[in-house]
Amino acid sequence: MKRSLLIGILLCSLCDIPDLSAQVMALKTNLAADAVLSPNFSLELSLGSRLTLDVTGHYNPISSTESLHRWKHWLLQPELRLWRCEPFSGHFWGIHLLMGEYNVADTKLPWGLYKGTHSGRYEGFVMGAGVSYGYQWILSPRWGLEMELGGGYVRATYDRYRCAHCGEKTASGHKNYLGPTKAALSIVYLLK
Repeated sequence: MKRSLLIGILLCSLCDIPDLSAQVMALKTNLAADAVLSPNFSLELSLGSRLTLDVTGHYNPISSTESLHRWKHWLLQPELRLWRCEPFSGHFWGIHLLMGEYNVADTKLPWGLYKGTHSGRYEGFVMGAGVSYGYQWILSPRWGLEMELGGGYVRATYDRYRCAHCGEKTASGHKNYLGPTKAALSIVYLLK
């Protein structure tokens, strides 16, 4: 957790954001992530005439007490965006980082990741980077709808445990992943 806090502080210190009162900000939630039980929140800040910084956080501290199902995680995903014309309207391209921790059991993950989650539990840390493309539609002066897809590289370290709620550690290792790293359909609220 200390490592995560240090990374967050470092990312914030690298961005010299002048007088936020004169900037435009957006608050967002990704409905696609909500649908797969990954509650999230985003804050996007305008950094200039065509640049924005979007910081998305996902957090799910809950595991089911009635079954072995477990999908606990937190994820932080900062992204620097270049807009085609002006921020918060139309096409954009992005470069993003991601980092987080997870604790998964009795859950089927896409693309064959961690095939043993039905009989065991995986805990670990992920870090990665990628690129993305998106589009934002203006619905009203304050509301918008955003769609974004991204791909990149992720490295995940893990410890594998014998069962979902207990157990002895049976293995440790890492996985390298190249593929989708971002899929978003977000509701946007603009603060001016």
